[in-house]
Amino acid sequence: MALRRTKPLPAVALAGALGLTLSLAACGGGESGNEPTAGGGASASAGGGDDKCAAYAKYGDLKGKTVSLFTSIVTPEDKPQIDSYKPFEECTGATIKYEGDKSFETQVLVRARAGNPPDIAIVPQPGLLQQLVSTGKVVEAPADVAANVDKFWGEDWKGYGTVGGTFYAAPLGANFKSLVWYSPSEFEEKGYEIPKTLDELTALSDKIAADGGKKPWCAGIASGEATGWPITDWMEDMMLRLSGPEEYDKWVKHEIPFNSPGPVAALDQVGAILKNDKYVNGGLGPVKSIASTTFQDGGLPILEGTCSLHRQASFYAANWPEGTTVAEDGDVFAFYLPGKDEATKPALGGGEFIAAFNNRPEVVAFQDYLSTDTWANNKAKATPLGGWISANKGLDAANLVSPIDKLAVSILQDPQAVFRFDGSDQMPAAVGSNSFWKQATAWITGQDTKTSLDKIEASWPK
Repeated sequence: MALRRTKPLPAVALAGALGLTLSLAACGGGESGNEPTAGGGASASAGGGDDKCAAYAKYGDLKGKTVSLFTSIVTPEDKPQIDSYKPFEECTGATIKYEGDKSFETQVLVRARAGNPPDIAIVPQPGLLQQLVSTGKVVEAPADVAANVDKFWGEDWKGYGTVGGTFYAAPLGANFKSLVWYSPSEFEEKGYEIPKTLDELTALSDKIAADGGKKPWCAGIASGEATGWPITDWMEDMMLRLSGPEEYDKWVKHEIPFNSPGPVAALDQVGAILKNDKYVNGGLGPVKSIASTTFQDGGLPILEGTCSLHRQASFYAANWPEGTTVAEDGDVFAFYLPGKDEATKPALGGGEFIAAFNNRPEVVAFQDYLSTDTWANNKAKATPLGGWISANKGLDAANLVSPIDKLAVSILQDPQAVFRFDGSDQMPAAVGSNSFWKQATAWITGQDTKTSLDKIEASWPK
């Protein structure tokens, strides 16, 4: 589950669309003194030396032009987004009309089908992007945007912004899921080492259990109507690790049955931890207590010393109580959920994509800006409390304030990392946000693996 807290016009090369001029638009004072980094098609020398608007010279003078943007990112998370647009607005003269809506996923489709889409939408799932493209209203990404994505992201990310062989949407922000939370002080006191393989993770779990006094793992999957989604993340992580990315892709696309050997092995591997009475549910109760414990509360026993390990995404940093230090030498931190061996580095996560419904010059310019490392670093600087990351390789980790954000970015930027998007968010709603959640909940409360996966397979739309 991607939590945030899920005949096109021809491509237009940016230079042609803008009638490119190298004259700089007037720059306002503001707080946009961000020097461009290595990419994005802008040169620090364009417009002269230290000029803070040098990175925006290619966009020309856009005074009086407005770009409408529609997103699910609402207050208070919207402020860093809006602030990250200010340098573009100040240096080009354009105005970005920001609209956040909690019902975005529904409303953006309604607006596209009615012929009244925004200029740009921040799309949280590849599946939704595919639906939007099917309306015929999304325009192909400009050549400069495609070039930025080729430079700053891997092929896996570009693939999620591609529909039917045509590239439409550059990646934007991300979340990273392949993490295990722990207590650094406990690890130091007990002499525990960060595991580098799945076998080492099992050995660590066994050692914590044998040391007595606590269960090694704690978890919670309750989330209202979405109860069960954390197990889907667990299974996706194990599917990636045991079967590899190619088989994972086939499973997500239903090119192999949901109840075929690979998925069975993945869920059984999850069960070796979550349905193991010796391992769970530390500080919370028996195995079945996982179903009644909210996902927000699932990792809190680490602070109480009644649990040692909790698998949850980078966004879980926001769930620790006020005053908790999240750092390598703090109260809690996280390590990468390892692969089968040290050479492989599967990475599960989610993210957002920029889809455009118009190719006016100002829209193309803003679309280009959002695909650059310049924007990624501006966004990091505009997020002083942390909680935001991107897989953009031009993002300087020094601009991130949160240690967990820096850890997540270091993994996403690792050349060995093979990223895959949250599987349930790509599946049909009847499965990804219905039967998968429900059967995962039934599974943790006693239903066997075969029955659970058979029922999910039967629910897949024909």
